Amino acid sequence: MPPILQHVQQATKMMSRRKILLLVLGCSTVSLLIHQGAQLSWYPKLFPLSCPPLRDSPPRPKHMTVAFLKTHKTAGTTVQNILFRFAERHNLTVALPHPSCEHQFCYPRNFSAHFVHPATRPPHMLASHLRFDRAELERLMPPGTVYVTILREPAAMFESLFSYYNQYCPAFRRVPNASLEAFLRAPEAYYRAGEHFAMFAHNTLAYDLGGDNERSPRDDAAYLAGLIRQVEEVFSLVMIAEYFDESLVLLRRLLAWDLDDVLYAKLNARAASSRLAAIPAALARAARAWNALDAGLYDHFNATFWRRVASAGRACVEREARELREARERLLRRCFGEEPVLRPAAQIRTKQLQPWQPSRKVDIMGYDLPSGGAGPATEACLKLAMPEVQYSSYLLRKQKRRGAMRARPEPVLDNPPPRPIRALPRGPQGH
Repeated sequence: MPPILQHVQQATKMMSRRKILLLVLGCSTVSLLIHQGAQLSWYPKLFPLSCPPLRDSPPRPKHMTVAFLKTHKTAGTTVQNILFRFAERHNLTVALPHPSCEHQFCYPRNFSAHFVHPATRPPHMLASHLRFDRAELERLMPPGTVYVTILREPAAMFESLFSYYNQYCPAFRRVPNASLEAFLRAPEAYYRAGEHFAMFAHNTLAYDLGGDNERSPRDDAAYLAGLIRQVEEVFSLVMIAEYFDESLVLLRRLLAWDLDDVLYAKLNARAASSRLAAIPAALARAARAWNALDAGLYDHFNATFWRRVASAGRACVEREARELREARERLLRRCFGEEPVLRPAAQIRTKQLQPWQPSRKVDIMGYDLPSGGAGPATEACLKLAMPEVQYSSYLLRKQKRRGAMRARPEPVLDNPPPRPIRALPRGPQGH
């Protein structure tokens, strides 16, 4: 049998639960269009000819229960949108905040299951901002839930926090001329621990992960090691924002999803005029020194990320990431025109796609739909670029209507969940 037909036969066996339309173009190009319900795949499926298939045998069904800890200024809104769209396609329930919490789970308070709107319980997915509390999340989410999060290089993250929350965080408001350099030259002169939104000015990653952001690894190295262990006990994957596409490849493999399940449009991005083009080396060192706990977390999980890539096969991961980028470009052109560009909110005609603006000093960009579009494809493109606030409100309305009409069937958990990075300890200490 010719090699190309062997690949077809292998892929057909792996996808036996789906309806497959096989198109053979010429003698060496094979594409697949996968029909899932009423939805047609956005781009031709590409066989992993040079990549080993997922190691699980037999192939796992797609994992449907995911809790994503959405950290601040780490590309988390884009990941959230991926999860929201997956949940919609598969008729899954997404945990959403009670209106009194707005679109976050009453952040910066410690998360409580009471913050979840009753119409969105029990959930399959969770992806809105919260401060991590393991016991409360385990109380809310079903058994077998896979926990994932994302980190970003602390200097770049801090520059983004300083810009985005400049009008909300008192420590940032005190700085003359909104100067990041002035703040990092003497952060103690502006920072007051315990103030409202103080966590945006010091070790924000550690705070989001449920840690004490006032601890310093220079004074207490054991605390950082303990926080790392706690994260590893719970989270099956810690993604890295600087390697976003590679992170999505690992995510889709962890969850047994298809590559087109993780297609995305970049969301909540600042305009070039609202950010530093490059962070000077001295400023980056100062930012990492001030956020030493975050720096320790990032350095550890960046290293474990690349060990994870090596275990999956670096060439394979890079190939999938390249395919993802190429498919993403095709999707953006299909949705937003031949030259898709991010636009300022004032230039976006579609109200549902206008991103929230944190202040007049910061421009958050978004996409707009070409005029005259209608139908399922337009609806899919709308969701692809829909900002967090609008999408959360839309899902809440939809789930309230669904809850009034019928009870939601429980998810089928016929496959064991992927293990955390570090196995959970046995006995009471694991609770």
